[in-house]
Order: sequence, then structure tokens, then C-alpha cells
Amino acid sequence: MSSVPSSSAVRGKRDFLSVTDLSREELLQLLARARRLSRGDEGESPLAGQALAMIFRKSSTRTRVSFEVGTFQLGGHALYLSDQNSQMGRGESVPDTARVLSGMVDGIVIRTFGHDEVVEMAAHASVPVINALTDLLHPCQLLADLQTMEEEFGPDPSGAVVAWIGDGNNMANSWLNTAAVLGFELRLACPEGYDPDPDILAAAEESTAVTLTRDPSEAVEGAHVVTTDVWASMGQEEEAAARHAAFAGFCVDDALMEKAREDAIFLHCLPAHRGEEVTASVIDGPRSRVFKEAENRLHAQKALLIELMG
Repeated sequence: MSSVPSSSAVRGKRDFLSVTDLSREELLQLLARARRLSRGDEGESPLAGQALAMIFRKSSTRTRVSFEVGTFQLGGHALYLSDQNSQMGRGESVPDTARVLSGMVDGIVIRTFGHDEVVEMAAHASVPVINALTDLLHPCQLLADLQTMEEEFGPDPSGAVVAWIGDGNNMANSWLNTAAVLGFELRLACPEGYDPDPDILAAAEESTAVTLTRDPSEAVEGAHVVTTDVWASMGQEEEAAARHAAFAGFCVDDALMEKAREDAIFLHCLPAHRGEEVTASVIDGPRSRVFKEAENRLHAQKALLIELMG
């Protein structure tokens, strides 16, 4: 759960397992640094001589490339570890892996299925641990999404309205956590049976304006940002047919975007399935910022690496 306390307070190191690991001020400062990095205004090699272990138990394009390139650009070295080229694939425990890596590297990025695995890694590592995606949360993506929002609407997102359309998945959960930290309004339109994590939803409802509806039009009305994700995420391929039936009517198309503000933007964490969760006319249209959003993964994660390891 996102409410699991970080191990950072115990050992004087910082982990990033959830957006809620950062205060509002810390999050806004990190985003300001990401903007400076995107302009080339930061020091050249804050990670000189440091190594980052990247454990990827799920496949990746944007997350892997942004962390690997970002570490290189900051003067450090990134090591890619998968189940195929590490002993984790043969059953070496998470605690043992955390302790071994902590003696050799300066930070650990982990992308995996169960969120408990990331929490366990952080509990046993003596170096910073970054959640690069679990089935519960995808906090690094939200850093890039926020940076993209700020480029459009300014550095204070508290007055924004964000509409999430589709599955109450790790992205929806992360949007809820982010809204709770920053105080913007979040509206989620999810089919019956595909709601976000109930504990994360309840916590966000205590902190900011949150609406959960079955009507995408209600969610999008007057929104600054409209965002979605694939209907079947990694590991849910066998559910694809049932999900396609359940998500009928939850496609972000031109008619739905017309209900948002005139200056509204469309975001998607990618990869996208055109004709399913979004039409080609929207994702490839003038309101789409998905490729700038993808580029911002690099800048936002460089800012995060400096914050935790620099």
C-alpha cells in the first residue's frame, strides 16, 4: 500500500515508493529541478562515480531508457538486471538481493509485479530504492505527467481538474496519491468492478476533491487534463476480452475531449492501443502531449536521482 512508511526515516536514506513519500513542497521543488534539467540549467555530473542497479521484472521502454540515459547524463553508470540475467530469476530472495546490491551500488530501481516486493526491497536495502512500477503504483510516471501539466498550466497545479478515464489501475492509484499531495481536483470514470484501490481512494478523498463516476462525460466536463491507459495491463492478457466488453463507452474520442476545457490536453503513459482506450484522432491530434510527456520521463527521473543520490 502507498501508506506503508518508507525505510528512509530509519536509516537516513530516502526511498521513492509512492508520490506520498514526498511532501507538497518537496514534490514542487523536484518538479522545478526537472524543468531546469530540461533546459540544461543544472550541474553536469552530480552522480559522478555512482552506480544504479535497475531490476526489471516487467518489460519496459520509457522507464528503462529514461533511467539508463538519465544516469549516464548525470555522470553515473546504470546496470540492467532482469530475471534472465540475475539470480532473482532463480529464486534468490528480495532481502538477500537488497543486501548484496547495497554493498556495490548507490541506488536501486525496481520494476515488478507485487508492490510488497518493492516495500521489502526498501526495507532491506541501505541505499535509496525507487519504485519504477508495480501492479499497485507507478509514481515515476506521475512526475513526468505533472511536469507536462506545469508546462501547459503553470507551476501551481492546485487549481487544475484532472479526468481519469478507464481502469482503476496503478496509474489511477498514483493519480489519487498525487491529487492528495498537491490538492488538485481528480475525477475518475471507471466501469463497475474496475475501481481504484479502496484504501488509496479513501485517503485521497480525505485530502482533496475526488469524484468516482461511471460516466466519462461527467468526469471530463471542464477538465484541464484528460488521461487514460490501456484496458489490459501487463499480466492481464487473459482478461482482455472481458475487459474490452466492460470498457465499451470508455474510449477517449473527439466527442469526449470536446467536453473538456478549450485548452485541455490529453495524456497517456504509453504504450497506447489506438481504437481502444483512445482514438488516433485524439492521441495524434493537437491536444495530445503524449510524446512530450514521454520525454519528460527523462528530466523528471534525473531530478529524482539527484534528490535521492546526488
